[in-house]
Amino acid sequence: MLTFEKSTPESTGISSRYILQFIERLETSKVPMHSLLLLHHDKLIVEGYYAPYGADTLHRMFSISKSFTSIAIGLLEAEGKLKRSDRICHYFPEYVTEQTHPWILNMTIEDMLMMRTCHASTTYKLNMQSDWVESFFTVAPTHPSGKLFHYDTSSAHTLCALVEKLSGMDMLSYLKKKLAPLGLSEASYMLKDPFGVSLGGSGLVATPMDLLKFGYLIAHEGNLDGEQLIPRAYLQKAVSNLTPTKVTAPLPSEACGYGYQFWRNERNGAVCYGMGGQFIIFLPEYDLICVTTANTQGMAGGNQLIYNALYEEILPYIHQKPLKEDIVHQEMLAEHLANLAIMPLDGVLSSPCAAMISGKEYTLIQNENGFSKLSVSFKDSSFGTLCFTLSGISCKLNFGLGTLKQGLFPVYNVKYAASAEWLSENTLYIYIHIIDAYVGSVHFELTFGENDVTAFLKKVEESLFHEFNGHLYGYATE
Repeated sequence: MLTFEKSTPESTGISSRYILQFIERLETSKVPMHSLLLLHHDKLIVEGYYAPYGADTLHRMFSISKSFTSIAIGLLEAEGKLKRSDRICHYFPEYVTEQTHPWILNMTIEDMLMMRTCHASTTYKLNMQSDWVESFFTVAPTHPSGKLFHYDTSSAHTLCALVEKLSGMDMLSYLKKKLAPLGLSEASYMLKDPFGVSLGGSGLVATPMDLLKFGYLIAHEGNLDGEQLIPRAYLQKAVSNLTPTKVTAPLPSEACGYGYQFWRNERNGAVCYGMGGQFIIFLPEYDLICVTTANTQGMAGGNQLIYNALYEEILPYIHQKPLKEDIVHQEMLAEHLANLAIMPLDGVLSSPCAAMISGKEYTLIQNENGFSKLSVSFKDSSFGTLCFTLSGISCKLNFGLGTLKQGLFPVYNVKYAASAEWLSENTLYIYIHIIDAYVGSVHFELTFGENDVTAFLKKVEESLFHEFNGHLYGYATE
């Protein structure tokens, strides 16, 4: 099993002071970080987890899954089970009819790896109750394949279905078998679509260390201790710039080109990218790999803040030779890493309104979300509880004021951590971090009148919590 030698930053040519500045910049920018790992010259110089996340906490990696799918395709090709030039329809005759569009018939596996499909967007999202793989072959195409870059997660999902069809096992099990010397965590898994196919475009649930191990293998062109686990030629092409992305890129760091399910970056490197700040950032010229997990969903430009902090606070200060050990800053860095935690809301933490509404129950007018009752109570100045009835189920969420409170989110039974602040004398804002495979957040904005409450609910998460969107209104129960 692959393990990494831990070393001081100075021993590899980076000052602990600049790593501290990098971390503090992310904190000042209020980027909701979950983990940070830095590997320099193959030495682990930073390993930090933001409580309640820890080293063994499984985390959804979203589109980093696509890079794993790409490697599985490369391994199957090495086994002689497919060729990149093959047309995808050859492997899915069950979805091909006389009406299948010629642009779909002509689409190759390589087109799909490069995100040059004939679809402008993810096909299965048009009707997620129908067969997700089938949608890739039946949704009307918008242009010939092999021409343009359009980010299409259904492409990676269909490639994953191909892996599972040809290997006879779920994709992650196949990768764990083929890449066994890496020692990917046994607990890691992939979410599946409603029809049993692994979400090869977004479903990987793993640890940050799993990402670093995978990143190490990619950076070393598939070779681990002299054993070639992944074909070198495939990897070299996979991380190269094969497709321009500038026209559709939402961020500068996504405008640098695309390979086989790997992005390019501004510093002549590659990236495994996942929504919300899940990154494996490869910087070959610096011999540096940066792994992050986070939740930047709903935070405009949040991912670019991570890139910029890395590029501006660390890269300019990397030296070719080891530096003198800086004991003072090493100790400061170690203490900072040991005390990393998701930041609670830090606005106004008290209001005279709290005493007036604490424990008061509100009956909500009929709504399509299914909420019927709501109340907020305060145990003390740092601890509150939100209670509500949803579809007849009594629910309770604890939150902190100036601190985070943890628990299981009702109905969905996923872990959460929540805090609150007062936006005005009578408006309470509760921010709930989802700490589980389904990474995201749920938000309550509650404005209290003399005898009523108006609520705005917002969820920032891909798959669940649909009830937690919209508005509620209710009167105090007499």
